[in-house]
Amino acid sequence: MFKKIKKLISKINKESQSITSAAIIIGGLSVASRLLGVIRDRVLASQFGAGDILDAYYAAFRLPDLVYNLLILGAVSAGLIPVFTSLLAKHQEKEAWKLINSILNLLSIALLIACGVLFALAPLLMPLITPGFAPEKMGLVIALSRIMFLSPIFLGLSSIFSSVLQSQRKFLLYSLAPIIYNLGIIFGALFLIKPFGVMGLAWGVVIGAFLHMIIQLLPLFGSDFKYRLDFNWRNKHVMEVFKMMVPRTISLGISQFNFLIITVVASTLAAGSLSIFTFSNNLQNFPLGIFGVSLGIAALPVLSALAAQKKNQEFVTVVSTTFRQTLFLIVPVAIILYVLRAQIVRVLLGAGRFDWYDTRLTAASLAIFCIGLFAAGAYPLIIRSFYALHDTKTPFYAGLLSMIVNVAALLIFRFIFSFQNWFSFAATALLRLSDLWGYVDMRVLALPTAMSISAIFELVLLMILLRNKIGRLDIRRIANSTWRITIASIGGGLVSYFSLQLFDDYVSMQTFWGIFFQGFIAGLLGLLGYVVLGLILKIEEMFIFLTSMKRKLFRSAVVMTDSGINNGSST
Repeated sequence: MFKKIKKLISKINKESQSITSAAIIIGGLSVASRLLGVIRDRVLASQFGAGDILDAYYAAFRLPDLVYNLLILGAVSAGLIPVFTSLLAKHQEKEAWKLINSILNLLSIALLIACGVLFALAPLLMPLITPGFAPEKMGLVIALSRIMFLSPIFLGLSSIFSSVLQSQRKFLLYSLAPIIYNLGIIFGALFLIKPFGVMGLAWGVVIGAFLHMIIQLLPLFGSDFKYRLDFNWRNKHVMEVFKMMVPRTISLGISQFNFLIITVVASTLAAGSLSIFTFSNNLQNFPLGIFGVSLGIAALPVLSALAAQKKNQEFVTVVSTTFRQTLFLIVPVAIILYVLRAQIVRVLLGAGRFDWYDTRLTAASLAIFCIGLFAAGAYPLIIRSFYALHDTKTPFYAGLLSMIVNVAALLIFRFIFSFQNWFSFAATALLRLSDLWGYVDMRVLALPTAMSISAIFELVLLMILLRNKIGRLDIRRIANSTWRITIASIGGGLVSYFSLQLFDDYVSMQTFWGIFFQGFIAGLLGLLGYVVLGLILKIEEMFIFLTSMKRKLFRSAVVMTDSGINNGSST
């Protein structure tokens, strides 16, 4: 029976043969995960609205997220995957599994200690993060965060298991984990509120994290992994991971500091400001996760192997090709998302206690995020290029400068949006919010503005530094594709905009289905316009994409007898 289960898991979790086939698996399942994320946000928005409860809920994530990002992502994304991949490429499987056991045991101890200490200190730390919250709201934040401290422990173990899957380019069950995580949160919001009150939201997060770990554990039954109680921190490969982890951990600390500053500032604004920022950030993360993150994750094992083999030319080619693919996919989506922001927010979140003011502010915040979406989308690839080269110090220094830019922009725009002036008037006019002055707190718009500015700054800086490090970055081909993609995307956005005006006379904008139909058709026509303009402008990535899709559609008829078929196909 065990052998049958092992064989089934191995078959399901088949190795992806290329970056794009891996990205298809990751991106495709990311769509399902992001859709569940939207359903999760809709459930939360309809039940609680953008108010005190959700502000407390999102603020409670900050310390558990800090633990997760510093102790888990620092080890896995920066150190463990490149080192583990390098050992496998050199056929040192025994050393590779020793490394996994040591990191698994050491990280578990670190997580238990960190979460235990923060659990005890939560009443002292949370007031520093949310100084503007009233005492009752502060008590809710502390109680929620204490329950949520269980989630980094489960997610930490899960991350070790997932690092094995990513290194072996087995992405299917890895990509299912976020779906299971979101299902746990939705379960908590729907079924645990009644028996546990608001605490049910936190227990939903813990359940989701536990299931995230379990599904990541299953594929190990089909691998050569054997658990050992090994704490050999002096192992040279473990030390190499730790060496790479330290600057990456500090870099992630900087990133988390940015979010902490945003939480601090949001706590001093009107009730619901943190919720509005989080909702709009989650919406912009939808295309970001599908395109940018999936391509970055899929590229890391390939880049790590090329770096280990000193294949610099191939390394540059992979970075250039994947970067252009990312822009090809994410730029048109960003522009169409900007055009359809009101329809998207109203359809996805506009229910129950989430009123029209919440909708308009969230849509405006989403529009600002769209400006920097291309940078946020390309960032996962560029930063993983440094990790593949075993360089985590450069991203740290870039992140430090980006943090300074973010904080400065946050303070400047918080001041600008606090009263009427020529800039704030122009900005709110473009976002169609001029009529809301005096009714809502516009300072919340400073949060996405600062994030977008710092994202663009950091991407440009990292690309300059990467080019200096590897000698070249194929800038000419990137620039050639970028201007064509941008023009085609703007054209597609204009098609969407005029389609909105056209359908405005034929559908009822007072109903869910009327808004959905208007936005869906306008978005579809906008994407069609992008494709047509892409063909006219001869965008290289467009032809590759269409050829790959055509090959995928007819693959069963053409390559059925090919023993090398893999479950993902190129795009």
